[in-house]
Amino acid sequence: MHELTIKPIAYIENDFNEKFGIPRQGGLIKEITGKITFTEKYRNPDALRGLEGYSHLWLVWGFSENKDYDFHPTVRPPLLGGNIRMGVFATRSPYRPNPLGLSVVRLEKIVLNEKDGPALYISGADLLNGTPIYDIKPYLAYVDSYPEALGGFTDNLDLEKRELQVQITEELLNKIPQDKHPSLLKVLALDPRPGYQKDERVYGLSFAGFNISFMVADKTLIVQNIDKIDT
Repeated sequence: MHELTIKPIAYIENDFNEKFGIPRQGGLIKEITGKITFTEKYRNPDALRGLEGYSHLWLVWGFSENKDYDFHPTVRPPLLGGNIRMGVFATRSPYRPNPLGLSVVRLEKIVLNEKDGPALYISGADLLNGTPIYDIKPYLAYVDSYPEALGGFTDNLDLEKRELQVQITEELLNKIPQDKHPSLLKVLALDPRPGYQKDERVYGLSFAGFNISFMVADKTLIVQNIDKIDT
């Protein structure tokens, strides 16, 4: 049996220092931005030649926080409330035989002369800050897009109706930088709670260096406090 050893070629920097609250799919929150910095071996600008002609990229990355995981053939997708089991290969669960993720992101710009070499600025990623990236490929609409594709159990879900109304005072919202407002509000509207927890307890979300305390009552998410995290 042939085994392949892969090593990170880059890492991502963004506003999510904890798994809680990260979008469950890439592209769900287009306002979320990030920066991809390459490891020393792959900082040659020639490797990015021609990449500026693409608007979107595939990222192959690793679920770096999945430690000591044993294979299970079924998982509980959050979109089904966390109570229904599906085959792992019929889902995008992070708990997989090989902990690899695949995401499409938008390429916002390329900067070749950063302090640590070339950098890619992207949006729409569903990755944890510091996630290792193993490969980057251009997204090609003429072969990668299938509008007629079936979506399995997700075809029966009205995702727009699942969004929450976000209630937050202007005073609280202004505690975080203004350019972070759109992405935070979208993260909250998509209900960051685990699929199997739909109670009215107070939750804490770490985002962009702040802790956001909130609770959900019926279909309204109420932000109770925002505090800067001491570093």
